[in-house]
Amino acid sequence: MESKLRGKAIFIAVIIVVCILGIIGFPKNVQELKDNVRNRIRLGLDLKGGTHLILQVQVEDAVNITTDQVSERLKDELKVKNVPYADIQKVDSTHILIKGIPQDKSSDVQALASEQLSDWELSRVPGDASARMLMLKVTAAANTRNQALLQAMNTVRNRVDQLGVTEPTIAEYGQGDYELVVQLPGVDDPTRVKDIIQSTALLELKLVQDGPYSSREAALGAHGGILPPDTELLPGPAGQSGETWYVVNRVAAVTGRDLSGAEPSHDVNGRPSVNFTLTRDGAARFGRVTGANVGKLLAIVLDNRVVDAPEIRGQITDRGEISGPFTPQKVQDLALVLRSGALPASIKYLSEQTVGPSLGMDSIRHGVIASIVGLVAVMAFMLIYYRGSGVNANLALILNLIILMAALAYFGAVLTLPGIAGVILTVGMGVDSNVLIFERIREELRMGKAVGAAVADGFEHAFRTIIDTHVTTIVSATILFAFGTGPIRGFAVTLSIGLLANLFTSVFASRVIFDYILARRAKGAALSI
Repeated sequence: MESKLRGKAIFIAVIIVVCILGIIGFPKNVQELKDNVRNRIRLGLDLKGGTHLILQVQVEDAVNITTDQVSERLKDELKVKNVPYADIQKVDSTHILIKGIPQDKSSDVQALASEQLSDWELSRVPGDASARMLMLKVTAAANTRNQALLQAMNTVRNRVDQLGVTEPTIAEYGQGDYELVVQLPGVDDPTRVKDIIQSTALLELKLVQDGPYSSREAALGAHGGILPPDTELLPGPAGQSGETWYVVNRVAAVTGRDLSGAEPSHDVNGRPSVNFTLTRDGAARFGRVTGANVGKLLAIVLDNRVVDAPEIRGQITDRGEISGPFTPQKVQDLALVLRSGALPASIKYLSEQTVGPSLGMDSIRHGVIASIVGLVAVMAFMLIYYRGSGVNANLALILNLIILMAALAYFGAVLTLPGIAGVILTVGMGVDSNVLIFERIREELRMGKAVGAAVADGFEHAFRTIIDTHVTTIVSATILFAFGTGPIRGFAVTLSIGLLANLFTSVFASRVIFDYILARRAKGAALSI
């Protein structure tokens, strides 16, 4: 019996030491002790301060891109199948009009749509036997919008993570408006972070058909006011004489979706630049385009603006360089954005709220005061009402809080203001567990049982009730964590950890303390409860 009790006591002591080291580390002085505690317990936005953004993903951009891609693919496939046509036009974001299809080729177009364009419906156009309308299915359009939202959320998270923001929260916000909430605790430069999040950074490499021109009017005038088919006019970098304009292919040779990596570097002149690498498919496509157009200019387009237009001097496959009037910081940010992936759609800035650290310190102070007052009041009640056994309950309660704080430090969980509320609720649940056990022990003693038997039966019978209450509460906390955002998740995390710790302290640790007392009490002595 003594050896078992000693083993349990050593186990509890080890748990305490591990938890304390998790909170304070190995400090050499008081200041390092404070720094360790401050750094190991991460604070959320409402306590540490930071930036709260609400963004709206313009999902129709993704639908438009899908329609553009299908339109170009349709042209290629019809050429491969030797199906002549007069024109292919995008009517809107979900409709493509095909004109001039011979009657004897109608079945080929229908087969193409059925085999390779399963998300689209092909139908006849009333009044024009040679025309067909290709329409994106409602379910496919909805899936494209939802995928754009999820991809945008992942891209924003990748960009924020690479900036080193501690424990950011990126989640859906609102009901059906394709909005995202972004919470960034402790950001040093919210303006820069906001710019990087909102930056589309859509990289496109397009062949230059004509240019550069000194103005938009000059570019249009060179073509009689009408651009050649399948081209567009884009602004370029400012030259010695001012702005420049380029006439480029509307369809890009490769885009940011074909990138496999991007790193900041320097060009041959020592200017900041970005080196990028392409995927296998992107490299093969890029190699075909550059190999067939040696001597022409290749426009490097970022967000519909030409940043550079170097001459193609040979076939380029899997590597390239983006140079221009960049600062070292701009190159770092551009490489970060490209590396994290292009956004599938543009993002509209809706609102920004900045939480100052003074508000966070005020919240921490009030939360700590509330926790201490509640803890002292509860401990005083347990001592008065349960006398000597109240010391047992208070020790278990303190151990519960130590385990909870250590778990937050070890797991890197974020402590929020609702999380502090979860700590206070954990104190209440811990007291409730001890009350259930102590009242059951009292009941067993009133029935005339010996002290040892009363303690054993009290723990055994109260255990089922404690398990039921804790399991149901943890299930509720899990649901809050799954569907809640940052502060709500903070409450769910602290509550769940506190409840698990309470099962250990109120059932195991408290029982060890009782066993220790019973082993050393005089025979026939009453239990102080």
